[in-house]
Amino acid sequence: MMKRLIILTGPTASGKSGLSLRLAKELGCEIVSADSMQVYKHMDIGTAKISAGEMQGIPHHLIDVLEPTEEYNVTRFKDEAELALKDIYDRGRLPLIVGGTGFYIQALLYDIDFSDTAQTPYRESLFKEAREKGSLCLYEKLKECDPDAAVYIHANDVKRITRALEYYHETGKKISEHNREERRRTSPYDFRYFVLNKPREILYKDIDDRVDEMIKRGLVDEVKRLKDLGCKADMVSMYGLGYKEILKYLDGAISLDEAVYIIKRDTRHFAKRQITWFKRERDVIWINKDEFNYDDDKIIDFMLEKINNGRVTEEV
Repeated sequence: MMKRLIILTGPTASGKSGLSLRLAKELGCEIVSADSMQVYKHMDIGTAKISAGEMQGIPHHLIDVLEPTEEYNVTRFKDEAELALKDIYDRGRLPLIVGGTGFYIQALLYDIDFSDTAQTPYRESLFKEAREKGSLCLYEKLKECDPDAAVYIHANDVKRITRALEYYHETGKKISEHNREERRRTSPYDFRYFVLNKPREILYKDIDDRVDEMIKRGLVDEVKRLKDLGCKADMVSMYGLGYKEILKYLDGAISLDEAVYIIKRDTRHFAKRQITWFKRERDVIWINKDEFNYDDDKIIDFMLEKINNGRVTEEV
């Protein structure tokens, strides 16, 4: 018998965290984070991480488990998420996957193997080129060999750009085509895959407001503390939106106003790519919040109906 799995995802600032707590209470779930940044300790403000007090006693997994100096990737996420799922199932509970990293969700949901993480000479040369010339030089290469992948991979995401270029170099195939093939895999889970969304103009305003609030709450001081811990711009943890820009400000490369402008702009672009990714996924149930008049009670009722009455694929 297939094990049940609930997924709640969507672009940044769509309201996943608050809704996930309500749904977890209704179903007795434990939450497993599918967020590539909230896994890090000491990185709370810039990742919009839920605090221990806000968790309302609901167990959360894969939050605050790594030091910022450690590397996190899809292979590690999948391995640790599967261990968390086993633990939750063994205790008779239902897991709820919450987060906006669609690549991680896809790997877990369809049991995709990413165990080949050996550092090849070609990969090393790409990382060296990124360090010396910046990530944009690699991104231009990606746009040439795989323009579809460039749509959903950020120009600053050196890790994913490098993976895509390496895949093309080793196989002669586009990683975007590989991802489409992987999406045709059958999941080992009986799942319900919800994507939370808002109208674009509202989402973008909420993103801008969230960034302003992060600055007010002390994002600059948070990044100062990380810098004091030895965090540098080329670390995976510092690729996160907000952190690399504030590091540049602290290093005197840009002003704070410029940093805030770039964070807002790149976060909006990131949200757009997230939506593009989720539109390509199969068997998803879209929840456009405006269609529910932003009423969480109505949204929860809708989700419970879909969960209890079987999987229904909805179009955007």
